Amino acid sequence: MKFLVSIYKDEDGMYIAECPSIPGCVSQGPAEAEAEVNVADAIRECLAVRAELGMPLTVTTREVEVAV
Repeated sequence: MKFLVSIYKDEDGMYIAECPSIPGCVSQGPAEAEAEVNVADAIRECLAVRAELGMPLTVTTREVEVAV
């Protein structure tokens, strides 16, 4: 399966990686590449837990245009 993730650097210099289609699925790493590897592990774990609990594996995400 493929998932979109967002990766950003926090105020402490750590890279935070989140998977928006899986609520609460977040990981981190000292480098962007490590955060990406770590979030892939987190995605696998989150999917396993959600399946075990009978929850939908993902939620709907969509792109929304906002005028600024």
